[in-house]
Formats: sequence, structure tokens, C-alpha cells
Amino acid sequence: MNSLQLCADTLAAYGANESETLELLNYNQNIFTPPRLENLFQNDSESYLATWKQYVQESHIIGAYATLKPHLVQLQFPVVAGISETPEYRDATRKGKPTEQMKMSTGLNLLQPEQLQLYIYQTLAGGIPVIVAGNRADFISLVQALTKRNEPKPIPESMGACIVEGYNNWHRVWQYQQQWLDQNQNQNNSGDWAVEFQRLIKRPELYRDRFILLSQGTYSNVKASQLGLDEEQWLELSGKIRLEHECTHYVTRRWFGSMRNNIFDELIADYRGIVSAIGNYRADWFLHFVGLEAFPTYRQGGRLENYRGEPPLSPGAFKVLQRLVKTAAENLEKFEQKSHNSTKIRPEEMAIFMALTTLRLEELASVQGISLIETAMKNAKQLISQWDEITTG
Repeated sequence: MNSLQLCADTLAAYGANESETLELLNYNQNIFTPPRLENLFQNDSESYLATWKQYVQESHIIGAYATLKPHLVQLQFPVVAGISETPEYRDATRKGKPTEQMKMSTGLNLLQPEQLQLYIYQTLAGGIPVIVAGNRADFISLVQALTKRNEPKPIPESMGACIVEGYNNWHRVWQYQQQWLDQNQNQNNSGDWAVEFQRLIKRPELYRDRFILLSQGTYSNVKASQLGLDEEQWLELSGKIRLEHECTHYVTRRWFGSMRNNIFDELIADYRGIVSAIGNYRADWFLHFVGLEAFPTYRQGGRLENYRGEPPLSPGAFKVLQRLVKTAAENLEKFEQKSHNSTKIRPEEMAIFMALTTLRLEELASVQGISLIETAMKNAKQLISQWDEITTG
């Protein structure tokens, strides 16, 4: 039986009709690209990180907000409805024009700007900058500024972190411009720079950044009492889960070429987050996070509704998705219990990661789910062994 037929049969077993099956087969497409081994095993940080290391050093002296505000242009504007369509905002964010004389450039209103934190976190795929807000309101303001063009778009209560992807860092453009002018003093003509700027645009690695925004609240807006934990303990664990979750998205983007707003991506990211925090996987925690702790009842406001797809899954398909997610999480826990090793070494950690990215949600939720993970894990370990043989000669 081929994979697609297994998926269709699994969906039918979960009660999907013909149209719902087509919806879910499309929604659950696995678009992770198998990585080249040489890329998978290198953890060199991306080139933009050199600039962010400078930001971190400066933040130790004057604070994170004072450091970032001059460099991240969106922090120089308030969150106001309609601001993204104003000429000043468009000139600043799309053309990199200075904001000093702009009337609308009054700064992002944060309740506790002095509480903003900035550091570099080392992932499996290299370092990534992390910005941590001091409170929930400031986190929302940062998300709106840096991902919603300073528009007051609603942010789900269950959202406590996000990756800012492909951020146009005008500070790096200005640095590049100054360096170019210094090296081409005999070509100090604005037209010459305009030509060079067109070349620069074709090299996004020179001006586009990625970084993580984190809040400090409980993970997925789940209360400590729901998990049988005390509040201080749960806050600490929430921070670890949230950070590793977002870093997992970063790694899948670098290694496997995809980072989607999809529940299977979330399942993998939460798996790694939970294991990072407590050493083993808890399906019941994940089900709380996505609103399925009282399955078959779905709790409105759970994270699952944030990943309904575009266009959104129909009500019937969404119900089937809930069943898939529950069983997939439980199969993943059973696999983890069978193969549990509290001292996972990096190759094993990578093998599990690689294995999960080769599957589909229907496969993970199928009757064969655990054996499919084991087979994928075995294949991943073989690839890692081949790489070890190549590199050790």
C-alpha cells in the first residue's frame, strides 16, 4: 500500500467523507524537503547574526529596547489603525528613509521597555536572536509592530511566541551602503549607489533577518492547575517549551525548507519543546495546549483553531483533524516510551527530528503509526551513519 492510499484509508476510518478526505489530504501535505547531509550536520549561524551580536553587546550597556529602537524601524512607530498605509510609514519601512523628522515616528508604546531582553540562542542549526517581552501587553505590541505592520490586529491569547521571518533590516542596508561608499570614494554619485542597491536587493542574505519574539506567560495560555503543577514551576517550564518550540520552526526552515502555520509543524515543535523541558514527551500536555484535553470536546480558544488552514478546513474536516491530532500525539508518546533515553545524544536527537519530518499526520495517526516512526527513525540513523563514515574516512 502506498503512502497516499494509507492516508486516504486512515481518513475514511476516522469518519471523513469524500470531500473532507480531499480537504485533509491537501492540508496534510508534507512539504518538508529532505536535506543534504552536509547541510544537516553543519550548525553555522547565518551571516546576519554578526550584527545581532553587536546588538546584544550594546544591550548589556544601554538595555535591549534602547539598542533595538534605532535599528528596527517599526519600533519607531506606535501601533495605530491605518498607519501602515501612511506615506511616512511606507517611506520608513519600504524605502529606509530616516524617521527623525517624521511626525508619526513617536515610538512604540511599551509598558515596561526596560524589561525587554535580548540574547542569542544556539539551535541545532546555528544561533538565532531572541527578544523577550517583559509582559503580555508588550509582547502583543511587539508582534503587531514587527509582524502586522504596526496595525492593531488581534493576537490569539494562546499565542506566546513567534518567529519574525525575512525581516528587512535597514540598519544592515545602511551599514552596507557606508562600507560601499568608503570603498568607492571616487564614485560618490547617488546614481552609482542606486545601481549597487539594485544588486543588493538580489542578495537577501545581506539585509533579511530572522529572530524570535517570546512572552513570559504560561504556555498556550494553559494554567498550572490544569497540568497539576505549581505556578512557579509551570512558568519556568513554559519558557523552556516556548523557546525550543520556536527554535524547532527555525531549524525546519533551515534544514527542511519549510516553516508552516500547520498543526503537524506544531506537533513536531511541541514534541521537541516538551522533551527539552522535562526529558520525555507528554501527549496529555500537548492536547491541553491545542484545546483537546477533553476530547471529543474541543475547547474554543485552543491553539488548534489557529492552524485551520487557508482557506479554513470545513467544520466536518476540522472534526476529523481533531481525531487525527489526538491519536498522532498518543502514538508519538508510545513511541517515545518505547525508545526513551534520558541522555539523548545529538545524532539520536537529530534522527527523531528527521524521522518526524518524513511522515504525514495521517500516517502518524494510523494503526501503523508507531511502526512507521520506528522505520523512519531507522532510515534516519542509517543516513547519519553514512555521514559519519564519510567524515571519519
